[in-house]
Parts: sequence; C-alpha cells; structure tokens
Amino acid sequence: MPKLNQILAIEKGIRSRVTGAVTKLRKMVLKPALLNGFSKNYEKKDEDGDSFPPESNKVQLIASEAITDLEKHLTELLDITLTKDMANCSAIADIVVDGNVIMEKVPVTYLLFLEKELGNLQSFVAQVPVLNPEDDWFFDDNSNLYKTQATLTSKTKKVQKPIVLYDATKEHPAQTQMITEDIVIGHWSTVKQSGALPMPKKKQILERIEQLNKAVKFAREEANSIETKQQYIANKIFKFILDK
Repeated sequence: MPKLNQILAIEKGIRSRVTGAVTKLRKMVLKPALLNGFSKNYEKKDEDGDSFPPESNKVQLIASEAITDLEKHLTELLDITLTKDMANCSAIADIVVDGNVIMEKVPVTYLLFLEKELGNLQSFVAQVPVLNPEDDWFFDDNSNLYKTQATLTSKTKKVQKPIVLYDATKEHPAQTQMITEDIVIGHWSTVKQSGALPMPKKKQILERIEQLNKAVKFAREEANSIETKQQYIANKIFKFILDK
C-alpha cells in the first residue's frame, strides 16, 4: 500500500495535468464549428454540363468522445484525491518537545495549519521592538510597563545682570556691561516608560516558537508516513452520470 506522503508527492502533479487537459477540452467544446461537418457531391443536369469535385468538412470533435476523454482524466484525479482525503482522516501524530507531549493525536490537516500560523507568529514577534539597552529598566506591575529610575535635569532661565569692566576712578566713572546668565530655577524629574520587550525575553519567545515549529514539522512527517489504501470512486460517479 502507498504511504500518504507518496500520495501527496504525486497528487499535485496529477491535479495540474488533469486541470490542463480539462481546460483544453472545455475550450474545444465551446467551438461549435469543431463539432459540425458536411460532405456534398455535385450532379450535373446535362451530360455536357460542367462537373465539380465533391466538397467536405470533417467533424473534428465528437461530444461523446470528449466526455469519454474527460472521464479518463477525471478518474485519476477523483480517485487520488479521495485516497488522500481518506488517509488524512486517520493521519495523526503527537507533538513532542524535549520528550514532553504538547498535544496528542493531532490530525495532519491541523498540523499543516499550525505550521503556517507558527510561521506568522514568528514573523510578528521578530518585528516587536526591544528596550533600549542604554537604560536600566524595571517592570512596574501597576502600569504593566517597563520604567527607569528618575533622573534629574536642571531647568534654567536666562537672566541679564551688569558686570563691572573697570572700577571708577577720580577721572573716570565705572564702566559696566550687561551680560546674560543661565540661572537654575528648578529641576525636571524624568522617568522613561516603555511597552517594548527586553531582548532576552524576545529571544526566548522566538526560540520557543522555532522549537515548537520543528516539533510540528516532525509530527507532520510522521503523520504523512501512514500507509493508505487506494480508493476508487470515479467509476461509480460516471456510471451514474452517464447511465452506463
């Protein structure tokens, strides 16, 4: 008996070949001229009259033969697909990670679905931003955010004040000049907040997704190795349709 993975290996090629053949037959059936023909012979009225050669146009497509041809192509596809689907009903395997069974007796169709979704999840997590490594972060349970300790920065104000360039003498008055000076008027206390992930956490999640994905692929291969029984249904279908 063939194995499911062997059926899967040839089913796609059969489907492609049959689809091409059926499409070609459909296009031919849609051309009435291919199904019509004629033959005609000329009989002159008088012995000394002109003679003309016979004319004909052969029928290039017979509908019953087209249906028979279609039956031949579809029989292979209908039978191989039923064989595959019947096998899928009993193709199951456990998902095992590090010797631990994550899920028992998972159908191969779900394993295929899960493999795709894990790939999507991996792509999503890979794009999640991480915390800036230049800062020291801690997790705040109340806000569900990562935060830094408060840092103080000065708030300044520009103030003009005079300075003495030359002191006054008996002969000359004092010379002064206005300058601008930054005066500290207060302090900012800044706490950074972030909803990003720590790099180690992101790395751990991606590693676990990859680990699970490998286990799912292994389970899929195991499920696909089940032996199948060849199924036949096309003959019954066409026997009913064509009233054989």
